[in-house]
Amino acid sequence: MIDFEKIIKSSQQYNFHTHTQYCDGRDNIESFVKSAISQDFHWLGFSPHSPVLCESGCNMKKELVAQYTNEVETMKSKYGCQINIFTGMEIDFFDNWGPSNEYFKCLPLDYRIGSIHFIPSFNEENEYVDVDGCSVDFKKKMSLYFDNDIKQVVTSFYNQTLKMIDAGGFDIIGHFDKISNNANSFMPGIEEEAWYKKLVREVFDAIIDNKYIIEINTKAYGDLNRFFPNKNYFKWIKDYNAPFVVNSDAHFCDKLNSGRNEAFQLLNEI
Repeated sequence: MIDFEKIIKSSQQYNFHTHTQYCDGRDNIESFVKSAISQDFHWLGFSPHSPVLCESGCNMKKELVAQYTNEVETMKSKYGCQINIFTGMEIDFFDNWGPSNEYFKCLPLDYRIGSIHFIPSFNEENEYVDVDGCSVDFKKKMSLYFDNDIKQVVTSFYNQTLKMIDAGGFDIIGHFDKISNNANSFMPGIEEEAWYKKLVREVFDAIIDNKYIIEINTKAYGDLNRFFPNKNYFKWIKDYNAPFVVNSDAHFCDKLNSGRNEAFQLLNEI
């Protein structure tokens, strides 16, 4: 069991959200380890997108899981005197599949990130749609699967998040308002709507009540100048003294520390 709170209180030289060639990352595990060491990281956690029960080009195949965990163990042995390496996984939640599923409980993981990327389609029962990704694709999916009803899509995203929180089985909740960017692209100003803020607050309160570690995800900072959750919610985190990790969600070695210093600076200013 990783003592995340001890780590985050002692150092900023960590990243627990890292994607490699086992899912949609572009660099291999050893390249990330070497990059982390060169940047004086003390802790590095790998978190491939979990296997899922639908077609997804972003998620790791189930048959590669053992190979992945074995490779990380090899890296621990090879580089353990230079950096602390952890075997994690970013696990997608579906109504019948997620972090609390027995399959994931039995995997030899050091930690688990629980995240929402998929929500149920409005068209067919048991059909799930990836609402992450670029805004152009999102707008197409809004028409194809969701009747262009952005309020219902946002509500579904946060309801799925609440279900995942209730089911449990994870340590860190990943980018809990990730829908915000695509939703705001589809309907500018949506994050300022009272109903939207109410949904986010319900999710935040559930996270606090269940004592999960909040991820501040910096992946989009360089391109979109935003964090997940929105920087407007950083004050909530500080007011509740909630445990948090600042993760880059890196898919490339050179993005391992992207946006993290800026997030820490904002947090220190609150």
